[in-house]
Amino acid sequence: MHRLANFDVSRQFLSQRSKIAAQVVFGAMCAAAMVGLRSLVDVWAPVSGPFALIYPTILLATLYGHWRAGVVAFTITFFWAWFFILPPSRSFLFADLTDPARVVLNAACALIVLVFAEAFRRAAHATMDEIRERADRRLTLLAELEHRTKNNFALVASMLELQKRRIPQRELHAPLDDAVGRVRTFADAYSALALEQSDNPDVAMKPYLEYLLDGIEGSSLPPSVRLFREIDQATLTPEEAVAIGLYLNEAVANACKYAFPDDRTGTIAVFFHVRGDTWRFTIEDDGVGADAFTDPGGGLGSQLLAAFAAQAQATHHAGPVLNGFRTEMRKEDQSELA
Repeated sequence: MHRLANFDVSRQFLSQRSKIAAQVVFGAMCAAAMVGLRSLVDVWAPVSGPFALIYPTILLATLYGHWRAGVVAFTITFFWAWFFILPPSRSFLFADLTDPARVVLNAACALIVLVFAEAFRRAAHATMDEIRERADRRLTLLAELEHRTKNNFALVASMLELQKRRIPQRELHAPLDDAVGRVRTFADAYSALALEQSDNPDVAMKPYLEYLLDGIEGSSLPPSVRLFREIDQATLTPEEAVAIGLYLNEAVANACKYAFPDDRTGTIAVFFHVRGDTWRFTIEDDGVGADAFTDPGGGLGSQLLAAFAAQAQATHHAGPVLNGFRTEMRKEDQSELA
């Protein structure tokens, strides 16, 4: 229905002459369709309502072919109905004294339909153009906001780096390094989101997560740790995508920090599986397990993971498994929960 409401028979043509020709031809085609339909009606109801089918024909021709198509359709159908349908057939003469006024009244009504149809068409198209312009402006502002957000995160990280250099106590550098890493993670998530977004407001998750994982593999992953990935094709909202990106970085950072001490070799596996409206995002390692975490239940990392899951309206689960540790975020189908 939306496509039908925006249909314009001459939109695909570039030159003005081509547009006018397309509109004239469309009006003639609408008139021909009406003549064919009227011929079928005459089989069982001859001479009844000679001008009845003119009105919808003019309406459709004008809405989808501009006023020129409406004028062409009006001219052909009106005079055809007058000549062939209005008694006496095949003549412009009148069999009844009231027929001249009848013809004039029908012509005036048909022209009124044409005028109002053209006015409505112009108003509808102007409204649609205004809506598109506003949407484009909002997308531009959103892209600018995302760019500024990424830059602001980078600025905060730089300020923390400068602050760290001014602190002589070495024991205070580690918390600041963690803070800098998390801020840079936020910047990377928004940067990847901006790269993967297109005209569609939703985010294609496979290229988005692949981009983040490639960045982690190239800069943050220890040489002794291998990264495995299995990602389904899916699209999510930007809010969900950012939350998943932040969740990924935090979970992988925790695994690298705690699961593989003393250059221990191992694998971090990342899974993103989608079934209908339900998705599951899992980060699993084969490291030393929960014993490596100083406070696995209530540390800052665990609190951040729970917050990112809440941002995506998902649930967060973390705990030891047979050969390591698993962190998982799930989004269930809301209709099934209801």
